[in-house]
Amino acid sequence: MLSALIFMLLLNRLQSDGTRTSVSHPASKYEYMTTRASNGFELHSLKSLPSNVTLELIDNNVTLSDYYGINGGFFFEGDLLSIAVVNGHPIAGNKKEYGSGNENVKYSRGTLTWDGASDKLSVQVVAKAAELKVTDPNRFWAQGGISMGIGRDDSWEQQAVLENAPFPEENRLRSAMVYDKRGMIYLIVSSTKGTLADYRDAILETVGDGQLVDGIFLDGDGSSQLQAAETVLPGDNRPVVQMIRLIN
Repeated sequence: MLSALIFMLLLNRLQSDGTRTSVSHPASKYEYMTTRASNGFELHSLKSLPSNVTLELIDNNVTLSDYYGINGGFFFEGDLLSIAVVNGHPIAGNKKEYGSGNENVKYSRGTLTWDGASDKLSVQVVAKAAELKVTDPNRFWAQGGISMGIGRDDSWEQQAVLENAPFPEENRLRSAMVYDKRGMIYLIVSSTKGTLADYRDAILETVGDGQLVDGIFLDGDGSSQLQAAETVLPGDNRPVVQMIRLIN
């Protein structure tokens, strides 16, 4: 019954062309792109400045939220299992609460971090937000996931195993966040299914004009969701705890 209700709500809020009829906090300072890699992966990406990105608690499907962006990290029921911190504060509770977004639960994992004071991006492998190295602890955001290891083709899979990447060999919907040498962020969701390695190959081939520096894999399968003016991708219509949101 719950799945049917979510599906009906989704239908009611979409136009026939797959875009939302109304979003109370739309964004315009981004570039939308869709590409198809030679291995068949179809990717949808939102390119923007990291200063135009934040992390939002939604407890809903991304396409039923009032924001443009994509899904965030891993979760179980209502608890965040990936770091999701903005300006030193976990987005789903206080620092001592389990599932608040203050830690990558059980594993040290790749965490994409924007240092607002220096306007620098990095992927840091940490277990807790307190381990992140930033210039100003009150001016940054950090999203946990799985290290993509761009530029480390001979070792990225071993690192993904250490970080317990889920279902790497299965054909699943995928999502990721990467950045390039110019400091631009790309939020990427697939509308086709494939393995983690093939998804990574597709990103390297079609996103960033060969200028990508690093990135992380995010939650996947039915949690791979995107909303923008140009298109919506609801995954399997499930709710997610948090999203990566475009501010403007």
